[in-house]
Amino acid sequence: MNRHPADRRAAAGHVLPRRRFLQGTAGMAAMLAWPLGANAVVKESHRALPLSSSRVDNKFELTLARTQVNFTGTPASAITLNGTVPGPLLRMHEGRDVTISLTNRLDEVTAAHWHGLKVPNKMDGVPGVTFPGIQPGETFQYQFELRQSGTYWYHSHAILQEPAGFYAPLIIDPLVREPFGYDREYVVMLSEWVDTPPEKVLANLKKVEGYYNDRRQTLPELFAALKTAASSQEREAIWNERLAWARMRMDPTDATDGGSQWQFLVHGQRVEDNWTALFRPGERIRLRLINASAMNFFDVSIPGLDLTVVQADGQNVQPVKVRELRMGNGETYDVIVQPKERKAYTLFAATSGRIGFARGTLAPELGMEGEIPPLGPRPVRSMSEMAGAHGGAHGAPAAAAAPTAADPHAGHGAAPVAPAKADPHAMHGGMPMPGEMPGMGGMAMGSPKGADPRADEVKDRLAYADLEALTPMRLPAGPAKKIDMRLTGDMNRYIWSINDKKLSQAKFFEARVGERLEIRLINETMMEHPMHMHGAFFVVDNGKGERAPLKHTVIVKPGETITVHTSFDEPGPWVFHCHLFYHAAAGMVQAIVLK
Repeated sequence: MNRHPADRRAAAGHVLPRRRFLQGTAGMAAMLAWPLGANAVVKESHRALPLSSSRVDNKFELTLARTQVNFTGTPASAITLNGTVPGPLLRMHEGRDVTISLTNRLDEVTAAHWHGLKVPNKMDGVPGVTFPGIQPGETFQYQFELRQSGTYWYHSHAILQEPAGFYAPLIIDPLVREPFGYDREYVVMLSEWVDTPPEKVLANLKKVEGYYNDRRQTLPELFAALKTAASSQEREAIWNERLAWARMRMDPTDATDGGSQWQFLVHGQRVEDNWTALFRPGERIRLRLINASAMNFFDVSIPGLDLTVVQADGQNVQPVKVRELRMGNGETYDVIVQPKERKAYTLFAATSGRIGFARGTLAPELGMEGEIPPLGPRPVRSMSEMAGAHGGAHGAPAAAAAPTAADPHAGHGAAPVAPAKADPHAMHGGMPMPGEMPGMGGMAMGSPKGADPRADEVKDRLAYADLEALTPMRLPAGPAKKIDMRLTGDMNRYIWSINDKKLSQAKFFEARVGERLEIRLINETMMEHPMHMHGAFFVVDNGKGERAPLKHTVIVKPGETITVHTSFDEPGPWVFHCHLFYHAAAGMVQAIVLK
């Protein structure tokens, strides 16, 4: 039933802000309407252009400049690519050489990082590490061969430019036909906006821990809990836990560094703009989901439709059906949905801290809207959940936490397992991409033993343990060099680090090109960290052996240890960092120097 939008929002318990979108870019408001039914009412909705309408090319020109935007009712300055936020989609083809010219019209150094792409080190786009950066007024040409396919994105890796608007989608079409079918596809880039300039946001976070947390637990709540406690022991436990949180200068509701000031967007469109992807009932729709948010995880669902995950971070996986998936910053997932009814469906992306949501619409006609589900309560963590983050993670890895009422997504990560045995026929010279593996052209849908018994199973939410690569991965033979990366931080001063050192203090890790690396990501902090590696993919140790999934970004939960394996095929320093933007800006960055 498709009721009037105002009625639906009231029924869902949401009051949408009365804001007017004044963004100065016609491209973001394109409305190339299909013929409408006789009874359709056209409202303020922005049609999503199907990917088929974009041109595949190998030469692109980008101009970076400051542009005035208005996402909140207040004019603000954004860093735009060709005048838009997000920037233009770059669509390429695997196997080709590409040239991307980036002209810097800012008054500061800039650079573009090609998130998830295997490129030459000097093209990776990290100023001061892989190259000097692009000076004001300069034009730099990125040139590299495309050795992979899938859904990716690009963004700034200079100063504080990414959350100011410098991010955009990047799609690489495959050389061979993909092992799944679909009729229509859309790019869905999730992001956020806050009018406060990024340098001020970082200063605020450093000034007061939880600066943007406007749902702190209060003294009246504490007194109420003590009053209703069933025993003196329970009252003591409540009091001790509150004191423990106070000593850490952290609140159990502080699951995210953002607050109510944040505006959440689907491809640059606010909730009330109603970004709409059109379909014909019965079509299979491929959604290329990208989390380009600076500081928020998204829990993505489409009520009434199952999401069939077919790619993770651009890599093919055994299809798995879920009702919801959590996306860390920097992660991408390709899902297929099949709406069979002639009605509107809501693409609902709730922030993991439940401070807000982004939404889009899948509909047969423009102007339609589906029900917006309740946002749900904001998660409240218990000290017991934090225990693994304070017990010293130098010993045995912490097991992946079981889902709890406080955090229903606690089981997202991969449980620690023994590493797969090295393949005696492993390829040398670095970790190959799936497209480089023998027999790739004959890859077929399904498991090698026949029909997958999971085909009709629908999971409530995706976990890394559910991901299984379609193509076996063979790492270099021989013993692995073991590296422990402890994710550390000091909430008192908002300092984040790796092995207790910020990038400016750290001694870089060293390895050899083609060497097999076993890396333990050990989270000793109270927050999740989406850890991203430049120059190589992680093989996530999730119990699937040589069919373990490839990912360039993995979420590590508080107190959790995740083991990954990797190998680099190009020398140079490769950056490794938390993709929570302000965590990286505050020091959670390291590098591996390959010789």
